[in-house]
Amino acid sequence: MGKISYYTEEGLSRLKTELNDLKTKGRADIARQIAEARDKGDLSENAEYDAAKDAQGLLEMKIAKLEEIISNARLLDESSIDASQVSVLSTVKIKNRKNGAMVTYTLVSEEEADLKQGKISVGSPIGKGLLGKKVGDTTEIKVPAGVMEFEILEIGR
Repeated sequence: MGKISYYTEEGLSRLKTELNDLKTKGRADIARQIAEARDKGDLSENAEYDAAKDAQGLLEMKIAKLEEIISNARLLDESSIDASQVSVLSTVKIKNRKNGAMVTYTLVSEEEADLKQGKISVGSPIGKGLLGKKVGDTTEIKVPAGVMEFEILEIGR
């Protein structure tokens, strides 16, 4: 039994699309590579055949992992999120107390995290440090560079 993860509709849909692509296009590509390598003759010293078989094994592992993630995925009901404190899918505006820099993050599941889009994982040090906090709270978060102090300015969704 894998761990339950929570997803937005968009994030879950992306996973299902990726799984479908791997099962159809991915498997077809590998089968073609194996067939081409097999046509080249002696399989005992055919590096292309070995590489294609290895790729097939990796593809099947990835498919199995995605299937497990999807089977343990739960859809987040964005309307039921309590905006009084930081939780999954909260959009949080925080201020770095040291340099005054303000940043806005949305807390998402690990698989949906994308720093370029301002989406950080609830499992990351900053994500963990923000969970459960309310507007006006100050939190100290241990990051690789040391300890950072943030003030929670806004919580939205």
